Amino acid sequence: MSLVVQKYGGSSVADADSIKRVARRIVDTRKAGNQVCVVVSAMGDTTDELHDLAAAVSPAPPQRELDMLLTAGERISAALVSMAIANLGHSARSYTGSQAGVITDDVHGKARIIDITPGRVREALDAGHIVIVAGFQGVSQSTKEITTLGRGASDTTAVALAAALGADVCEIYTDVDGVFTADPRIVPTARKINRISNEEMQEMAASGAKILMLRCVEYARRFDMPIHVRSSFSHHEGTWVTDKKLEGEAVEDPIIAGVAHDRSEAKITVVGVKDKPGIAAEIFTEIAQAQINIDMIVQNVSALETGLTDVSFTLPKADAQRAVETLQAAKERIGFDQLQFDDQVGKLSLIGSGMRSHPGVSATLFRALAEQGINIEMISTSEIRVSVVTADDQLDDAVRAVHTAFGLDSSEGEAVVYGGSGR
Repeated sequence: MSLVVQKYGGSSVADADSIKRVARRIVDTRKAGNQVCVVVSAMGDTTDELHDLAAAVSPAPPQRELDMLLTAGERISAALVSMAIANLGHSARSYTGSQAGVITDDVHGKARIIDITPGRVREALDAGHIVIVAGFQGVSQSTKEITTLGRGASDTTAVALAAALGADVCEIYTDVDGVFTADPRIVPTARKINRISNEEMQEMAASGAKILMLRCVEYARRFDMPIHVRSSFSHHEGTWVTDKKLEGEAVEDPIIAGVAHDRSEAKITVVGVKDKPGIAAEIFTEIAQAQINIDMIVQNVSALETGLTDVSFTLPKADAQRAVETLQAAKERIGFDQLQFDDQVGKLSLIGSGMRSHPGVSATLFRALAEQGINIEMISTSEIRVSVVTADDQLDDAVRAVHTAFGLDSSEGEAVVYGGSGR
């Protein structure tokens, strides 16, 4: 008997009818002779709504209490899905993340999984039950407090459980038919990818593609867990995230896997710093001590007459104000003229393992942007990725232009987005 772990996102369990449809799919998987463990997200945009509610009550809610509030959404989904399965004549057991053995560190809001001890889950599966687990949450190993794993972390819960249980596959159900060469909400002609490597999927996730969370892909790669991304609204074959070739697949990977975009970042420029050893270290030590992650960094060539330069970097918008306050407090010690802040930027990333062996990718990218009159503010590269920062109001046009320039448009009509708001 195979063990299948499934995860259903918020759009898949958005209302009562959706929950009933998901329950039927789960029962069908069980009837096919599989043991089934299911991880669910909160219904629809519940997590966003709970965030908004918390903000209406308190401008700075305690992180412990915020985690207590936010985990309620997934618990509601888990109980409702279990009820719907019971109504179909099958036995289901719902568990919170802590009951399912998801052990984390003690960082509220963005805890990391330390261990999975799925004893209760395994017992329930062996007893013939379908198991439903509330995603996105766990319990701190040291404080025993409820924690959340960060936005989109139900994916990580599912893959971690699949690895701990020794599952055959982890199926991630969403509101599109798989991983596409671009977000089909922006590029209707985006093409579904049949298989994508873990390395490429990691770069896509890190570059803003919302289809899978970065930590989920990292976990799957570490434990060699195949992920099947598919839609809960159809029965089409989805996208396999694995390093193993699919039957009948071309031996050589395509040059470009896809185009990702990200609107969640802001740009800060430290203007007029001395161009001497140690200055960059001082700037980014301050940022690191404030627990802020940095993405792209660019330093200009210093002006000969002044010996001063500018350092620009991007970071999550949610951390931008804290970064500005941190640097302003250290202004005299670091020595700079002023800070420039811009939260109206967007990042476009071109990803593909074929970049390693194919020249001209950057030239095609920059030509496509130039022909659309799109200005590039920052550039960053890795072995299989080129990222650029543009003005936010030009980002959609940039994505479409680059997608077309690399021949990624589908000839089979527009991609279908079955539900979800894309928030």
